[in-house]
Amino acid sequence: MNANKMLWEKGDFTQLAKTMRKSGEALVAKLNVTKDLTVLDLGCGDGTTAIPEAKSGAQVLGVDIARNLVAAGNKRVEEEGLTNIKFQEGDAIALVDLEDKRFDLVVSIFGAMFAPKPYDVAKEMVRVTKPGGRIVMGNWIPGDPTLVAQILKVSAAYTPAPPEGFISPMLWGKEEEVIERFRQAGITKENIFCEKDTFTFIAPYSPSEFVTVFRKYYGPTMNAFEAAAKNGRAEQLQEELEALFDSQNISGDNTTSIPATFLKVTVNV
Repeated sequence: MNANKMLWEKGDFTQLAKTMRKSGEALVAKLNVTKDLTVLDLGCGDGTTAIPEAKSGAQVLGVDIARNLVAAGNKRVEEEGLTNIKFQEGDAIALVDLEDKRFDLVVSIFGAMFAPKPYDVAKEMVRVTKPGGRIVMGNWIPGDPTLVAQILKVSAAYTPAPPEGFISPMLWGKEEEVIERFRQAGITKENIFCEKDTFTFIAPYSPSEFVTVFRKYYGPTMNAFEAAAKNGRAEQLQEELEALFDSQNISGDNTTSIPATFLKVTVNV
């Protein structure tokens, strides 16, 4: 069984994705998506950015490794009455069903960064992009003081060391790593642009309830709690995460609004 597939089919990421909708729409609004474009949204989940891309008029294909998220995405498409988008299963390290030079724009927001074999991921994204097209990635940044990097830092203290040869997905948040991966895929450094941007998680409930959403539905956090429970430390992990979420929350009432910094990567193919 594919370990990455198992991780993202665990729980129900759609519960977390609900808190990402507004920022997903705002990000897409800045990508200049028009009706004459063909778009691949890679690691699309249930459509946080793919559905706004389709609403902008583009022809969109969403690809994700998790069957449950593909099904959830197609259900959202049906509910929205959209006819210019579909979701299908696929693996970012080998897009075997997708022909060369097919897409004007390839988007992967916190998606392809989690696939193993990052050099293969870069090569595949370049391969399926038309000459003159663009690749846009959103990647979390290692060591960043904002939410997601800190969740991973806290969780790492409760989980076993990764297997030998493991490449952290967070390396996609380092500019020099991004440049080298796309250079190996045939892109010159001058055509790779990196800038920091912000993605805000918004929920109509408290930060402590948001921790519970991560604990119940988000694969990596579920794994951290399972490991912590074996050592009788699950409550300690809960308290650490609640303190983190509370400290990062900028909402003035008992709701959640937590900004997180990410690296926005634009590659001209």
